[in-house]
Amino acid sequence: MAELEQAAAQLSELDLLASMFPGENELVVNDQLAVAELKDCLENRSMEGRSSKVYFTINVNLDVSAGAMVMFSLACILPFKYPAVLPEITVRSVLLSRSQQTQLNTDLAAHLQKNCLGDVCILNATDWVREHAAHYVSRDAAPPPAPRSAVQPVRLILTRLWIYSHHIYNKCKRKDILEWAKELSLSGFSMPGKPGVVCVEGPQSACEEFWSRLRKLNWKRILIRHREDIPFDGTNGEMQRQRKFSAFEEKVFSVNGTRGNHMDFGQLYQFLNAKGCGEVFQMFFGVEGQ
Repeated sequence: MAELEQAAAQLSELDLLASMFPGENELVVNDQLAVAELKDCLENRSMEGRSSKVYFTINVNLDVSAGAMVMFSLACILPFKYPAVLPEITVRSVLLSRSQQTQLNTDLAAHLQKNCLGDVCILNATDWVREHAAHYVSRDAAPPPAPRSAVQPVRLILTRLWIYSHHIYNKCKRKDILEWAKELSLSGFSMPGKPGVVCVEGPQSACEEFWSRLRKLNWKRILIRHREDIPFDGTNGEMQRQRKFSAFEEKVFSVNGTRGNHMDFGQLYQFLNAKGCGEVFQMFFGVEGQ
């Protein structure tokens, strides 16, 4: 399959997925720029200059725990040569332990390798997860399941971290921040410059993994300025509705300062206020925003 045919297949599949998963947060395109770049390449009939892989997340609610609906997320990255090669799919859920998640993803990859190589396969992968996810949740359970009437709802925690850095200039760090947030299905934003601001929100374990990676980089100063942990009982549909941000992005406001390295704090405040987070501005900078 030629490069243009592969690109056309990717775009066609993405359009199909958008029609199959029309609900809010069911299909999240994590890198809109990559999709726009793909469309431009097809319009120009040339793949020259393509730099970004299409990356999106499918969120499906599954009944895997005695009536409790729990979200499973399929983070999907399409290599340039897909569907001639397999996509990179990582399935995550708050119900999966690390070993369960690893085994599920290993078995999914084996299934796709055996049955789908050379064809578009995201829907096939989603159907496989729907059919098999419950098996991986229950396989490591030590005690027998409680009677249905006694099962307690799964307790979920939405975490939101507000991270302050002395500065964020380095292109590699900025790239890591974007890629890690996407990999972990976190929403929020990063603001480069001096000072630097990062906000991530999502499942507690994913936010803590992001912070663990971020703090290991070489920083002059970096700290969590504010943390929010919001518990939920039962499904995580409500958790998704409590997110302040629909995706993760880098925000660059008008720059000023003698070196052009300071962002416009007024624009930052307006952005935070529009997201319902205006009070965080004072926590970061000690003054009320305006």
